[in-house]
Amino acid sequence: MTTCTLIGLAAAILPARAETVGEVGVDWLGNDISIDAVHDPEITGITCHVTYFDRSVIDRLKNGNWFEDPSNNSIACRQTGPIAIGDIDLSEEGEEVFREGLSLIWKKLVVTRIYDKANNTLIYLAHSRELTDGSAKMSISTIPLFNQPVTWKNGQPK
Repeated sequence: MTTCTLIGLAAAILPARAETVGEVGVDWLGNDISIDAVHDPEITGITCHVTYFDRSVIDRLKNGNWFEDPSNNSIACRQTGPIAIGDIDLSEEGEEVFREGLSLIWKKLVVTRIYDKANNTLIYLAHSRELTDGSAKMSISTIPLFNQPVTWKNGQPK
């Protein structure tokens, strides 16, 4: 296998990567809200913007919680080009398309994509995943595909 083939294979297996597109300061301690653009690795033409709270060093020292950011997050996904859907998981559990650490080891911000076949809609769910205590904080965004020109790699599910 060539290096390009290996890189392409690795990119197809790994979740999407985020690009920070904005950062808003929220207090004098240096805490920020970060805004990342996330592109689904199996679907072109959709961009999700995910927000999360980024604690400053001063806030970490003040509160003593050194290794963790809060689970608060939000997501908004929109069509940003022609939609082409690759080989996606069609199960009710969906497929993880993005993951970013919110703590040193235990907590992750996760974006999961689910296809709602009955309503021909893509659902993107942002939530935190923790090893011991799951969080009920979540956010959801949907992309209806009804009357949209969509290209399906394996044909539209029946």
